[in-house]
Amino acid sequence: MQPHKPLRLTIDLSAIQANWRWLDKMSGTAACGAAVKANAYGLGAERVVPALLEAGCRDFFVTTYAEAQPLLPLIGGDASLCILHGVSREDAAYAADFPARPVLNSPEQVRRWKEIAPDRPCDVMVDTGMNRLGLTPEEAVSGLLDGLRIETLHSHLASADEDVPQNERQLTVFRAAANKVNARRYSLANSAGICLGPDYHFNLTRPGLALYGGIPRREAEGYVRSVFTVEAQVVQRRKVKAGDTIGYNATFTAPHDMEVAILNLGYADGYSRRFSNNGHARIMGELLPVAGTVSMDLTTILVDRATDPYENNWVEIDLNLLRASMQSGLSQYELLTTLGKRYTQCTQQDRC
Repeated sequence: MQPHKPLRLTIDLSAIQANWRWLDKMSGTAACGAAVKANAYGLGAERVVPALLEAGCRDFFVTTYAEAQPLLPLIGGDASLCILHGVSREDAAYAADFPARPVLNSPEQVRRWKEIAPDRPCDVMVDTGMNRLGLTPEEAVSGLLDGLRIETLHSHLASADEDVPQNERQLTVFRAAANKVNARRYSLANSAGICLGPDYHFNLTRPGLALYGGIPRREAEGYVRSVFTVEAQVVQRRKVKAGDTIGYNATFTAPHDMEVAILNLGYADGYSRRFSNNGHARIMGELLPVAGTVSMDLTTILVDRATDPYENNWVEIDLNLLRASMQSGLSQYELLTTLGKRYTQCTQQDRC
């Protein structure tokens, strides 16, 4: 018998599939892949990958070989798995026989791959202005890549969620590199890049955030569906007298006698302190405000007007990604990937 967990994270796999299908449609003639790194942005890659395969996705991206290892048995046939951080010195012996493609990011990685697997296909990243991972455009066309079997030449947009000149500058640099580097496919667009339009799609798109319910740009509003629900159990319901304070540093003072519910949820579970006096829970359609500072394991909500919740009742946490991002100042990516590991995880199809 397993011990009880007072937190539930429910994932709607059909919503993830619907989001991928919309992104695939938006990608036009380009194939639409899926970033499943960081455990599918915290929602469970081992359940998300089969759902995306069923929907038609055939290109998957993780960061490291350690992330790839448990997913490889799930991906077969005509599907592929790519390692975005490439092949390090420590990976070399393992990568030589591992049936996934590294995305080579530096001259050292290129030389390493030529040494350990010269006949196997790989991907290559060229930096077009983000100054993060990737070969410089000059390195990419210098002859360094001669002899490689390049499946996909990638780059990554730095500011696709904004309408800024940098997007077009990166597109121009990538086009120039693509014209000189021989690869089977070319890929530039993430979720936001897909929304920028066909010029950015090339042969393959790599959405991440929008798969999991995030809104990368206004064009996605009304189309991308929310894919997860967070629920916390009430530890205690109590009365607070007028003038009393709640939580660390007494950041909330009761304006009158009131009742509160203390939830089994805190910043250790990915519910940031930035939701202190700012976030909401939801019960019977009613939004119940957070009162006081969110602590490591507990959050307090006001329940004056609600007959529920009482001890052991479940309360839904309002974590609509776009709204929660505006409330907290955290990115939608951060809100997703910092969800803690103390949840019972299940799918909408097999309710917890």
